Order: sequence, then structure tokens, then C-alpha cells
Amino acid sequence: MQVPELTLNDGYQMPAVGLGTYQVRGGQGVNQILAAIRDGYRSLDTATNYDNEGAVGEAIRRSGLPRSAFFVTSKLPGKYHQYADATMAIQESLYRMGLDYFDLFLIHWPLPKRDHYVEAWQAMIDARTRGLIRSIGVSNFEPEHLDRLMNETGVTPAVNQIEVHPYWAQEAMRQADLKRGIVTEAWSPLGRGSAALQEPVIQDLAGKYQKNVGQIVLRWHTQRGIVPIPKARHLQHQRANLDIFDFSLTKDEIEAVNGLSKPDGRIDGQDPNVYEEFD
Repeated sequence: MQVPELTLNDGYQMPAVGLGTYQVRGGQGVNQILAAIRDGYRSLDTATNYDNEGAVGEAIRRSGLPRSAFFVTSKLPGKYHQYADATMAIQESLYRMGLDYFDLFLIHWPLPKRDHYVEAWQAMIDARTRGLIRSIGVSNFEPEHLDRLMNETGVTPAVNQIEVHPYWAQEAMRQADLKRGIVTEAWSPLGRGSAALQEPVIQDLAGKYQKNVGQIVLRWHTQRGIVPIPKARHLQHQRANLDIFDFSLTKDEIEAVNGLSKPDGRIDGQDPNVYEEFD
């Protein structure tokens, strides 16, 4: 199945849908990721904190496809934000995955209370210069965090991966990224078990377009210019999550889904301004 691609601000291209791998581990995880690859997934999202970089790398090797066929993302944990630590952590992540480079590497959380994210960003800029990373970006960054990186280093992130789903539509943050030329990527794009998929507006759209509710939500993301990375262990869900480019929601329908957003819609209340990342 052919997935459209978006062009990042550094000229590299990124598939419009990826596979999230949070909590997908071990031999079972390798098989699940391998099944997704066989179904057409080429963008694979992992992180040091997911403890599964090895499984993702193994699935890539077992696929038999060339490295160039994949868009691989991983993330830097907060405990490695200091420059020397970040530099080694990037190398270690590559060793765990058995790869020569990352297509995209992100700072997982800004952790402004610790205030080392600028030096972590500088380490990533330098790793990119050495060819270890192609595109560099961030995750869970607010506008003030983005502007500080840009002002202090002169380098704009290519991607900002944030929590986005119908109960947390993040329209203001999407616009902030867009204004800065940054692609927004969505983690937990389906709301991770929230009641959002049961909302009548989404149910009605599923009936209208003869799609499942997850497909409606993923199409809502992509039409807003957001790259969703849904996690799906089952083959049927994996296939359905890619099959979203043969219909289009109207502008009013997109706004109707936006209207489901709640002031307290975050899944776990993780405010990037105060959240202290798990180690």
C-alpha cells in the first residue's frame, strides 16, 4: 500500500503515517513489527525509553528490505540531555538497532525544570553533521521551547511530535508548528482507549464514508497536515490504519471533530512545561 510523503524543512521526506511501537517488545514485538512492514509500513517510531530499539532493528533486518526503504525515528531520554551524554546516547541507540543512521531523532521531552534541552539539541545538530542522523526534531515542545532552540542555535526542528487526538486537538500548537515550518506528528493519535472513538460525530462519519472510526480519526489528522503514528498489534488494525487516503473529510467535518477537544483532554495530564520524564 502506497503511503504519501511530506517534505520536511530540511528537504528529506517522511511518510504521512507511521507505526508507533510503544509497549511492543521482545520476540512477539519483532513479529508484530515485521507484519506491519509486510503490510506496507515504512515509518517506524521507537525511543530509548520504550526499551524496544533492538526489536525494531531486528524486524528491519528480518524484513529483507534495504535500509533505504525505511524511515526510522528514535528519541533521546531526559537523563541524557547533557551534551556528552546525548552524544553517546545517540551512538548507543544506533548500536542497539544495528543501524548506521537515524532518519529522524527527537528530544523526547523538553524538561524545562532541568534546562538542558538546548545542549541536547546542539549534540543532535553535531551528530547530524557527522552523518548519524538525517533529520532532527523534538517531542512535546511548546512554542517557547521551540523558539529558544531556534534563537540559540539557528536550527529549526524538522518535526515536533506531540499528543494529538480528538479530545486534545492541539489546533493552536499545530498552527505554531506550521508558522515555524515544523511538521507536527501525533502520538496516541486515536486517544489510547479514550471514549473519543465512540463520539456520535465520529460514528456518523464512519457510516458516511464506510470506514471504521479509527480511519476517520487518522484521516482527520492527515488532512490537518499532521503525521499520526498509531500503534496496532493486530494485522487487521495495521492494514486499516494505512487505508485512509481514498476519501476526504470536508472542512466542516474536520471542524466538527476539532470541536470534541476538551480543556483537560490530555490522556495522562502530561504538561510539557512541568512534566518530569520517567527515567
